[in-house]
Amino acid sequence: MRVVFWGTRGSIPVALSAEEVSYKIRTALLAARGWMLDDDEKIRAFVESHLPFAVGQSYGGDTSCVQVDCGGPEYMVCDLGTGLRNFGTEVIARHGPRVANTFHVLLSHPHWDHIMGLPFFTPAYIPGNRIIVHGCHADIEQALRTQNAAPHFPVDFSQLRASFEFDRLEPDRPVEIAGCRVTPKKQLHSGDSYGYRIERGGKTVVYSTDSEHRMDDPAEVEEIVAFFRAADLVIFDAMYSLAESVSVKEDWGHSSNVVAVELSQMAGARHLCLFHHEPAYDDALIASVLAETVRLEKITRGERPLRISAAYDGLVIEV
Repeated sequence: MRVVFWGTRGSIPVALSAEEVSYKIRTALLAARGWMLDDDEKIRAFVESHLPFAVGQSYGGDTSCVQVDCGGPEYMVCDLGTGLRNFGTEVIARHGPRVANTFHVLLSHPHWDHIMGLPFFTPAYIPGNRIIVHGCHADIEQALRTQNAAPHFPVDFSQLRASFEFDRLEPDRPVEIAGCRVTPKKQLHSGDSYGYRIERGGKTVVYSTDSEHRMDDPAEVEEIVAFFRAADLVIFDAMYSLAESVSVKEDWGHSSNVVAVELSQMAGARHLCLFHHEPAYDDALIASVLAETVRLEKITRGERPLRISAAYDGLVIEV
């Protein structure tokens, strides 16, 4: 399987401020002193190889949208955050506007940051396209229709020319979607959120966002460990620090990088990708969280190492 991250922020989309852009430029220019950067190729190599990611690039600002390519002709995405807009642009660029496609959506829950990309998803306006929204909530269709209704948006849902279908899933019951075996799991979050275990050809991707994992509940820990068991990739909501998640932001429905490592290690997962980044965190802070998490994994490592990544808009992971 191939996983493409189109949106990785939590709660609201964000953009780099003028000061943040200026800081990156100043830092890069200082780092470039003494280098002979007299053509584009040398500059590109310098940026990619010698600048920290948080300086030379960015984790991005779009909200949750992750494509899982299962090898078939139909598309699958987890959530409809603002990253969906760029995903739609890529599909149109690849196929052109006249080729009909089928899109399967695994919706974790209908909070705004997970659905606000749909009104800007170009394939939704093209006749012949088919969009199937899978989820465990009873009110998904109502939520999407309301988002496009006046006074919230000028284009009513009835004006979207793609065909829409809504498939109600049952937690813990596997189904076949786009050539993959998909199992939803109920998670602790306001209004409930559902993670998805996606399996194909002996490979497993777990998408688990907007979930507050409580390590003091043995039954819950056992369930989540089983859900993550031997996954090749776990995409995990690590929005808060451990201190935040057990104090001022307890019961806010999100988890931490520390809990992410602990659960992934217990489950024997191979790769952990930190996701749903706090919108108040700049690139440097996200990078420091990643470095902290890598150090934590090293000092708590068991028989097998756990690879650690931080998701960014545009990241591609081959599973």
